[in-house]
Amino acid sequence: MDFLTTNGSWPILSVLIFLPLCGALVLPLLPGDRGARVWTLIVTFVNAGLSLKLYTGFDASTAKYQFGETVPWIPSLNINYTLGVDGISLLLVLMTTLIMPLCVLCSWRAVSSRVKSFFVCILLMETSMLGVFMALDFVLFYVFWEAMLIPMFLLIGVWGGPRKVYASVKFFLYTLAGSVLLPVAIIALYLHAHTFSIPELMGQPYSAMLQNWVFLAFFLAFAIKVPMFPFHTWLPAAHVEAPTAGSVLLASVLLKMGAYGFLRFCLPMTPVGVETFGPFVLALSVVGIIYGGLTALAQSDMKRLVAYSSVAHMGFVTLGIFVLNPRGIEGAILQMVNHGITTGALFLCVGMIYERTHSRELATATGIGRVMPVYVTLLALFGLSSMAFPGTNSFVGEFLVLAGSFAFSTKMAALTIPGVVLSAAYMLRMLQRVIWGGTDNPDTSHLTDLNWREIVTLAPLAAFVLWIGLAPTPFMDVFHVSVAHLIEQVRAGLPL
Repeated sequence: MDFLTTNGSWPILSVLIFLPLCGALVLPLLPGDRGARVWTLIVTFVNAGLSLKLYTGFDASTAKYQFGETVPWIPSLNINYTLGVDGISLLLVLMTTLIMPLCVLCSWRAVSSRVKSFFVCILLMETSMLGVFMALDFVLFYVFWEAMLIPMFLLIGVWGGPRKVYASVKFFLYTLAGSVLLPVAIIALYLHAHTFSIPELMGQPYSAMLQNWVFLAFFLAFAIKVPMFPFHTWLPAAHVEAPTAGSVLLASVLLKMGAYGFLRFCLPMTPVGVETFGPFVLALSVVGIIYGGLTALAQSDMKRLVAYSSVAHMGFVTLGIFVLNPRGIEGAILQMVNHGITTGALFLCVGMIYERTHSRELATATGIGRVMPVYVTLLALFGLSSMAFPGTNSFVGEFLVLAGSFAFSTKMAALTIPGVVLSAAYMLRMLQRVIWGGTDNPDTSHLTDLNWREIVTLAPLAAFVLWIGLAPTPFMDVFHVSVAHLIEQVRAGLPL
């Protein structure tokens, strides 16, 4: 397989995938809830440390998949256990492993019932999410893609808020409905190329009709996962009812799976479908940006506000992907990482206030800057990042997306500008009320500022906000070559 390199003698990708699974199997045998918390923190922290070897050993000068592993799985159907990462998936893998210990820390006191079961779900989520970003066989990818549904369903349905059953069922049904046509598309490609190997399926001479139908099947699955307007209605309910760790996983990782699917499958495998339906996707992206901003501006629930902001931010991601130029796609990939950092941090901040006040309403948290200065400082940093303030991580990604959009179509790009203004409006409104409030602020003198565990939870995300914002080159160098190769694949697949 000339598309795969090993970069070492030990199967680091398999270790990263299955270490959390092994940890989940051991966890029920441990005594007490504290032991479960400590064990899960150790497992996720070790996995995060191991994943850094991917970055240090990655060769950014090639578009090949690296750290490759391949073992025959079902030889009669040419199905293999094949893993690998390239510049597009590497940062998503690192973000997933680095966010997991933070999910454990934020749940240390917030989850007090069925603690072992909760952390089993967390570890199973890590295994399935990493598998999605590493799988290079379509059957293996689909197994991990579907495996993610059950633990996320349980996280919302068991440890969620008052309407947790409604939110969990809605999440499950929407995501499952989107995945119904995914295996149909996979089988259609297999019947043409007689392989489930994802790299080998790229660049095949599919007919225009097949590409269009396969693109539509892919689009439904990935658009729901992003989620794009108008497939977004499951997201606010899931975010609001999920425990804090569940919201962080949804925002930081699960939404990125849809955008990753567009990059990994739609663009290189169905370029004719991308050309045919691309304008429609771009229109939905612009509508999502404006709609998400307007809806977030109308919210009084902080968690719902951040949830609707995700619709707008992910609209920028899909916009960057489908303008089909290097700036747009690179900005979209970086923005996927930025959104995971910033929105994950905002959900953590909302969760910390909820633990103190048992409310997510802005009216309850009004004017807490006087008694929680450390908290509001970090909240302000993440809020500035969310509105793409210069010097923060989101500015770099959003700037690249807008640059790519203007290169594609000035009129279309101009339509997104109100979305940028709206992001500043709803985020500044929230920050003003939380930090200062007005003349009739509620009594917040009983609230305490962040403790060391909470500071440690937010500090790494704050560091990445500034690091990517001020020095993005180490992150962008990872995917330059892979993006250039992806664009070549798209252009080669289009009719002359």
